[in-house]
Amino acid sequence: MNPDVNQRAADNIRILAMAMVEKSKSGHPGGAMGGADFIHILFSEFLNFDPNDPSWINRDRFFLDPGHMSPMLYSILTLTGHFTTDELKNFRQWGSPTPGHPELDIMRGIENTSGPLGQGHTMAVGAAIAERFLVARFSDLFTHKIFTFISDGGVQEEISQGAGRLAGFLGLNNLIMFYDSNDIQLSTETRAVTAEDTAMKYQAWGWNVIKIEGNDQTQIRKALTSAVNEKDKPTIIIGKTIMGKGLLDNEGKSFERKCSTHGMPVSEAGGSFEKSLINLGGSIADPFQIFEEVEQFYKNVLNEKGKTASEWKKRKADWASKNPELDKKLQFFYSGMVPEIDYKAIQQKEGSATRAASSTVLGVLAKKVENMIVASADLSNSDKTDGFLKNTHAFSRGDFSGAFLQAGVAELTMAAVMNGMALHGGVIAASATFFVFSDYMKPALRLACLMRLPVKYIWTHDAFRVGEDGPTHQPVEHEAQLRLMEHLKNHHGDNSMVVLRPADSLETSVAWKMAMDNKKTPTALILSRQNIKDLPSDINDRYSDSLNSEKGAYIVQDCRVKPDIILVASGSEVSTLVEGAVLLRKDNLNVRIISAPSEGLFRNQSDVYRKSIMPDNVPVFGLTAGLSVTLLGLVGPKGTVCGMNSFGYSAPYKVLDEKFGFTAENVYKQVKEYLAKYKV
Repeated sequence: MNPDVNQRAADNIRILAMAMVEKSKSGHPGGAMGGADFIHILFSEFLNFDPNDPSWINRDRFFLDPGHMSPMLYSILTLTGHFTTDELKNFRQWGSPTPGHPELDIMRGIENTSGPLGQGHTMAVGAAIAERFLVARFSDLFTHKIFTFISDGGVQEEISQGAGRLAGFLGLNNLIMFYDSNDIQLSTETRAVTAEDTAMKYQAWGWNVIKIEGNDQTQIRKALTSAVNEKDKPTIIIGKTIMGKGLLDNEGKSFERKCSTHGMPVSEAGGSFEKSLINLGGSIADPFQIFEEVEQFYKNVLNEKGKTASEWKKRKADWASKNPELDKKLQFFYSGMVPEIDYKAIQQKEGSATRAASSTVLGVLAKKVENMIVASADLSNSDKTDGFLKNTHAFSRGDFSGAFLQAGVAELTMAAVMNGMALHGGVIAASATFFVFSDYMKPALRLACLMRLPVKYIWTHDAFRVGEDGPTHQPVEHEAQLRLMEHLKNHHGDNSMVVLRPADSLETSVAWKMAMDNKKTPTALILSRQNIKDLPSDINDRYSDSLNSEKGAYIVQDCRVKPDIILVASGSEVSTLVEGAVLLRKDNLNVRIISAPSEGLFRNQSDVYRKSIMPDNVPVFGLTAGLSVTLLGLVGPKGTVCGMNSFGYSAPYKVLDEKFGFTAENVYKQVKEYLAKYKV
């Protein structure tokens, strides 16, 4: 091992990180410079990957938590051949593959989109669970490591408690985390905000804790060797690093350990870019230079990585020849496909709550979809994911033969963990809790949308009909918030997620079909606590009717002539509209009823289809248990919506229906008043 080339490589990373930020006049150089020694030793000596096959299923994964340290990641990935120096020069610019925070790109070595602190290392926990799950089903041949990098801010974010507790509880010995402890934050030193003993905290959670000088490559190497050989616990390596290592000021004095270099170019922070560049062995004429000896060193590294991957693939081919059925299953798992399921054959109980209907489907999925993992935030018997759990068992320390994660009361942690499972590949991830607690999950949900992860969200107790629990547990504004995510497009031009609120049990079966078929984005299922009357079917085939949900909205009941009024809703309100329509028809009104489980999918349909459902110049009345704004986009500028515009109250749900006007009689009254005004 040549100590000089290793130091040169780390300094090369520091220079590239500093130069990127300097050229773009924006970014975070200090932390990237401090972490350079660790990232170099990790990628060159410990991280297994195939330079010729970036999506190799048995590669070790590296999850970056502090996305602001993207200059460090882009720099090391340039040394490994994933980026060019020209792309580094375009850091943070329009259309650049090197944005200010890393965005998922497996082919370029980026395993996760990161930015909101705390989520990156929590995704790593999910990936570690996925690895254990797959090893339990195939063999130890598929063992690999999940490495992650966290900063002071990530440790402070509350999500780190959930991630630390869960990883320690499950004994994820395949998880190795480097804590870049440089004692500097964006606006203060860390001592201004915390005095906790991080090592004791992780020890209490059951982690293997190693303390080192984070810029000492010999100590880094020794710590990583110990962590890789750990058999029982996840490992955290607490490395005391130097923020802005190698920086000098204009007088040539040390400019290390400064808050200013956390979030601005060195020259703007008060240091000297030129003097620092020379101090680190760089060239003022070409700050983006890759040192010749470092370039040759990494060519050798990549050659060895390729050999190691090739040797594994030979062992895998031998395993496949001896286990053809298992190999076929493995390939199917990683394809992202799901087996054929006859959703129509799933027997639903008449008049079920949609959470109960979901439970019935989950019971089938547990038996049919062998790589599906379901998680619940201490609510499996209430969100009815116990339909899945009854056909498997929960993960426990050393036992990942089941397929259920009891996440505990930690909704944000659970959501980020499911993202990590999806990122790892080979598994299908779903998680559940009460709809009102989707608030806790929004940051991870947003990242799932950005990364196009097909995670399934099961949210029950969908409205004020939670009843006696009172307004703290009654979602009112939540559906409107989620519908906005259907409006937002991701970078591929797709709706960033699909939101489904089924109107009865068979529509729930179809909603699950849609969720399992959706491999491009997250899917949300919003489900009722209370029983719902099954909707009528003119063809006596409610399942076939419900398949029209795939278009986002469809006609449940129609009239033979042009309608006088169109009634639209989603979820349990559709059955209320059916009851109200009975009264309206007694006044000789022609009524059309529409179920609209997904506004986003409906908007994707052709103008011809949308106008065939909701033609122009026909009055539209919407009913929603959420904010009135939830349906305003559907009813149009001349339409009207009866909804909730205040928090709920504590009472049995039937009382609340009466008090809030979610009854057939009030639908009749509201529609008549609306039509009287509409004619004017």
